[in-house]
Amino acid sequence: MAEDTAAAPAQPPHESPETASENNGAAQATRKKFLRILAIAVVSIALIWGAWYFLTQAGRVSTDNAYVGADSATVTALISAPVKEVRVSGTQTVKKGDVLVVLDDADARLAVADAEAALRQARQRYGQASASADAARSRVAARGADISQARARMRDADAAVAKARAELARRESLSGTGAVSAEELTAARTALASASAARDLAAASIASAEATRGSASGDLGAAEALVRGTTINSAPDVAAAQARLDKAQLDLERTVVRAPVDGIVTNKQVQVGQRIAAGAPIMVVVPVATAYVDANFKESQFKRIRIGQPVELTSDYYGGDVVFRGKVVGIAGGTGAAFSLIPAQNATGNWVKVVQRLPVRIALDPRDLKDHPLRVGLSMEATIDTREK
Repeated sequence: MAEDTAAAPAQPPHESPETASENNGAAQATRKKFLRILAIAVVSIALIWGAWYFLTQAGRVSTDNAYVGADSATVTALISAPVKEVRVSGTQTVKKGDVLVVLDDADARLAVADAEAALRQARQRYGQASASADAARSRVAARGADISQARARMRDADAAVAKARAELARRESLSGTGAVSAEELTAARTALASASAARDLAAASIASAEATRGSASGDLGAAEALVRGTTINSAPDVAAAQARLDKAQLDLERTVVRAPVDGIVTNKQVQVGQRIAAGAPIMVVVPVATAYVDANFKESQFKRIRIGQPVELTSDYYGGDVVFRGKVVGIAGGTGAAFSLIPAQNATGNWVKVVQRLPVRIALDPRDLKDHPLRVGLSMEATIDTREK
């Protein structure tokens, strides 16, 4: 019986109504205090969050519809020739001026040699034309001297004729007196005829000399027309030959294809031994150091977007810990749908309004690109701070 009494649980002491009321009041006070503290904490967190949002996030617009782009340089062959060497591979980094491809230059060297020979020939022809002009000028001067001599002989012939005529007249005046014989008279007449013939011959010599000088003057004009107002370097034939030589040398230089910009080789489409046509693309060099981002924002976000505003960007390629800085440098003139091959026809009865997106060009900080290079086509998340202009 004692064991049963010992095993029975002890009964809690009976609380008085005053004690229970005090305990309930204390519990209610504790709950009210906890709720008050909780409310204060919630309000404080809300105020802090609101202040943080107002100070750092208000006026910021974001989009994850953004992609890396670059003004890639398409490398083309400027002449048609077989490929002799390919000195780069896909994904290789190159600098501006690095040799990418070497073409067979045998044909180009022959063209240069032919153009050089043509230039020498043109210079030789110009020298001949100049010498011909000098010779024609000398012939004209010689014909002028011949004319002077012929005119001098003409004056002598005139004097001889006048003298013979005077002698004949004197003898004819004395023939009636018997002082002059018939033979003397005949000799005087013969002398006059001879002097007249000599004068006619002198006149013919003058005409011949003048005709010869006219012909020489024509030759001089033709020769001078080839060299007048020019030098050996500015003569048309010489200049044309020099231009052909310059082109041949340029084609020879173009047998070595060099990188137009710094970047990474991609889309290589050339092999050794392949004959490529002039203008055919052989590879693309992507200038990753000058990459930019095209971010497509909703039309409802453009109320405060302006050129020059700062932008923060992140990429899945590096993760959210790497933040790229940039600025807005341009806004496209139309949406992508407006310039699509088949634009949307919103005049139909089944029209449903769709929020359009407009591309925004963002220039990236070169220092960020140098530390963390990007690749064309990577997706980005862009946030524009519209509070700054």
